[in-house]
Amino acid sequence: MATAQTVDFIYTCESHLKDPGFASQIAGDAPSKPGLSAEEIAQVKADWEEKQKRKAEKAKEKEVEKEKGDDKDGGKSKDESSKDKSTPKVTSPAPAPTPQQPSHEKYALHRDMFALRTAEHRRRKQTAQVKELAPRLPGAPRSAVN
Repeated sequence: MATAQTVDFIYTCESHLKDPGFASQIAGDAPSKPGLSAEEIAQVKADWEEKQKRKAEKAKEKEVEKEKGDDKDGGKSKDESSKDKSTPKVTSPAPAPTPQQPSHEKYALHRDMFALRTAEHRRRKQTAQVKELAPRLPGAPRSAVN
């Protein structure tokens, strides 16, 4: 469980989430099955087909270069091989991120549990402040009073 801004979080198990005294599920936010729209599926298919075409073209180019290499003095020269390595690869632009609905269930922590949690955080913060402030305070006098 986490807050909306993810400032605080609690690791919980299924049994705690089902416990009516700990948290309750927020109605209307039932988990929806993540699915892909028809546009996203078409985009993936198009990308895959492009990749397959590129692979086929590269395979053809390699076969042609092998044949040329057999005709020449054993293949490419060093300059030609360095040009092939430095050739930039053409990539398709990444699709714009679409806002997806969260795939998790939403729960509301009960008031008493939330109060216990905030009290614990407050106690830890005060303890840290005391440890930071204590060395700066003056010590008690140690001489005998006459």
